[in-house]
Amino acid sequence: MAFRRRKNTAAIPRTVPAFEHIVTEASDSFLWRLDDYPWERNVWNFHPEYEIHLLRKSSGVALVGDHIGEFGPGYLSIVGGGLPHDWVTSVQPGELIEGRDIVLQFDPQRLRGSAGLLPELRELEPFLERSLRGIVFHGRAALDGAALMERMGTVHGLARFCLFLELADLLARTDEYELLSSPDFSPALDATSLDIIQRTLTYLFQHFAEDLKLPEAAELAGMSESTFSRFFQKNTGNSFSDHIAKLRLWQACKLLADTDIPITDVCFQVGYMNISNFNRAFLRKHRMTPSSYRKLSKQRMTMRA
Repeated sequence: MAFRRRKNTAAIPRTVPAFEHIVTEASDSFLWRLDDYPWERNVWNFHPEYEIHLLRKSSGVALVGDHIGEFGPGYLSIVGGGLPHDWVTSVQPGELIEGRDIVLQFDPQRLRGSAGLLPELRELEPFLERSLRGIVFHGRAALDGAALMERMGTVHGLARFCLFLELADLLARTDEYELLSSPDFSPALDATSLDIIQRTLTYLFQHFAEDLKLPEAAELAGMSESTFSRFFQKNTGNSFSDHIAKLRLWQACKLLADTDIPITDVCFQVGYMNISNFNRAFLRKHRMTPSSYRKLSKQRMTMRA
């Protein structure tokens, strides 16, 4: 059975229990779901099941473990069990993006347990191990994987399960992928910690272009500055200042690629107070200047057209 979840909530996902309890129908080996955005489970969450996630529409920030990146239509990823994740799109109050996500969730122990009868399933073990860090796919693998995810919504039963195996085989064999989270990322996976982190991440996403200070975030979390600094580092994998910088540079990339706003204005719009600091941070992150990034983005758009 396919599930479609639709919930019109606030512009940024609100805080809910961070552990996601996944219920699979007795007749299904895995869960396939079409989600609108936003809805109440669009939060920094984790679960023991693995999740293959296709972003069909919109763009935004991908948060996977300690990874902060960007996504656009066609972004295909897998997240291993226990790895916190969230995909955030800026929307206006009351705005709903219908069918933004296709989500496939499965219990890896079912595959491992079935390998005694179906030994071919053992070939997936290296893939399952890699996925514990989170993986994003590129190129033909992403295109073909997205097509399989879409086709699953048109069939049921054995036909859907066959597509799942085809998808798993495709993603396990491809070399068109990038590992996301650091191997040593180990957050405190308790509901209280993740609830605090979710509220903090929501606040930072809403205000990263402002002059944010560590004491403000520490007060929001109800902690001293030193305690919050250690807590944030452990549970996001980034220091407070690095997290803000990554969000600002993500937004800068969007403005450089999608608009003709002067680079100086981009600098101030994303929260940098002077162009020199902006240029240095951008060069360190992307190994090119903002003007070079804009030129390359325009060239790619022309090639796609």
